[in-house]
Amino acid sequence: MAGGFAPAAGTTTAFEAKITPLVVISCILASTGGLMFGYDVGISGGVTSMPSFLEKFFPVVYRRTQQPGLESNYCKYDNQGLQLFTSSLYIAALIATFLASVTTRRLGRRLTMLIAGIFFIVGTVLNATAVNLAMLIIGRLLLGCGVGFANQAVPVFLSEIAPTRIRGALNILFQLNVTIGILFANLINYGTAKITGGWGWRLSFGLGGIPATLLTIGSLIVTDSPNSLIERGHLDEGKSVLRRIRGIENVEPEYLELVEASRVAKAVKVPVRDILLRKNRPPLVIAIWLQIFQQFTGINAIMFYAPVLFRTLGFGGDASLYSAVITGAVNVLSTLVSIYSVDKIGRRILLLEACVQMFLSQVVIAIVLGFKLKENSDDLSKGFAILVVVMVCTFVSSFAWSWGPLGWLIPSETFPLETRSIGQSVTVSVNMLFTFVIAQAFLSMLCHLKFGIFLFFSGWVFIMGLFAFFILPETKNVPIEEITEKVWKQHWYWKRFFD
Repeated sequence: MAGGFAPAAGTTTAFEAKITPLVVISCILASTGGLMFGYDVGISGGVTSMPSFLEKFFPVVYRRTQQPGLESNYCKYDNQGLQLFTSSLYIAALIATFLASVTTRRLGRRLTMLIAGIFFIVGTVLNATAVNLAMLIIGRLLLGCGVGFANQAVPVFLSEIAPTRIRGALNILFQLNVTIGILFANLINYGTAKITGGWGWRLSFGLGGIPATLLTIGSLIVTDSPNSLIERGHLDEGKSVLRRIRGIENVEPEYLELVEASRVAKAVKVPVRDILLRKNRPPLVIAIWLQIFQQFTGINAIMFYAPVLFRTLGFGGDASLYSAVITGAVNVLSTLVSIYSVDKIGRRILLLEACVQMFLSQVVIAIVLGFKLKENSDDLSKGFAILVVVMVCTFVSSFAWSWGPLGWLIPSETFPLETRSIGQSVTVSVNMLFTFVIAQAFLSMLCHLKFGIFLFFSGWVFIMGLFAFFILPETKNVPIEEITEKVWKQHWYWKRFFD
């Protein structure tokens, strides 16, 4: 099914291509941008549960956590400054992605990734050496700029350089690196939390320099995508790169299609205005709603604050970090499931199955917490605590093979070349906006809604399932430059937007 009730698209053009080492290596190097993104997501939740970090930068929260029974379990970490530390990264990413749209289009995907790497390195140094809250926030803002540039360039680069038949799998390398980054961050936090002297959080931040350096070096090594080279007028170089990444001599059919797409793209003088045209509404609407839905699954609330969340539920310090490591590992393994299956069973099946799994797991968590967790005592029994961890892992696993990677994959492959850069900017900015909203509001929502916050997110998951079933088309095995003809114009609903 191409959509809720539409038949599958007709036959598509199958360009000849081998899976070359150059493509694989380029995709691995480029997707380290996701490694840094994931590390930043995971590291913030861990350090905010470390007493030494809280005592230095957030003494009010520190005093609450040191006095059992003083505050409701749900409200110990409710502090706007603490939430701003986490969320500032995402508001910076939102703003940076619009500048990144210009650099991606005019300078290419590779140089945009290089700029991201430099932002990551500087931000990491500032966070690791921070002596006051202002220095800490500035470092997070610079990391956010890196996220904006990396998330703008990497998914588009991966979609453009990959052969059609494995485009989904190679694109999801970005999301796989995000999950690996989160897992590494959780493991590092688990180790650095045990360091005596109160400087473990500095090491947690400082080790972020490793993925930042990998991305910077990788962006110097990889070649730009043929699409980007041709779009910027480097036709011969673009054709040469296309031969190298496809591993064949006869690339003329694909090359001519890229040249034609580039010609159409160059005719667009104001991409921001063009993306609002009626014919571009389907990919725009899909991209925006996928980002909103991705955040309102509640996944980042769990990933940002996993150690804090588990402490809230009555787990001790070590147990909370240990549980966060478990969820991080589940996240990585489940993303591998997506890499294996996305180009075999398609995008929509993964999304629909995950909605059922996420909905049920969140409802179970809400019921357990509603009946078993008291507000001012840590009396969640061991059995129920294990059940909560299992349900969180069930939720994380379903997200990791569906709405996580596909939320980035589908927008990156559905915009036509002439609006692809600005389309990716809209995708990243909407994602960062709602990531910021969730990061800034989650601890306050947890305090006021208590266990009901999981019912709030499960309601959104139910709506997402309806959206995926009725509105979302299938893009499996469709060449990236034929999405308009073979997907949008064939879909039962979206075809009305085309003459």
